[in-house]
Amino acid sequence: MLLKIGIQLMVSFFFGKGGEISTNRLEDQEISVLALHLLQNCMIYINTLMVQKILSEKEWKKVMLPEDYRALTPLFYTHINPYGSFDLNMDERIPIDF
Repeated sequence: MLLKIGIQLMVSFFFGKGGEISTNRLEDQEISVLALHLLQNCMIYINTLMVQKILSEKEWKKVMLPEDYRALTPLFYTHINPYGSFDLNMDERIPIDF
């Protein structure tokens, strides 16, 4: 599953190059792959925090079955928009509870 996500993220982040790293220089390839790994780890971390926040709500504790908990994964990426516009407000933090 993580490999599938990695490939799809690589295609989306390297979309101008058909999903391929277009350099023959080993150092540049390594930097690109390491940057992709960093993005994957950040995505998984944020997804985990979002799932934890939702599961901390009382309504979900009543609805969730053990099978539902086993099916949870932070490896979703449909909410990521690599092509759109992003509104940045550097004076405001993302409301994530730790």
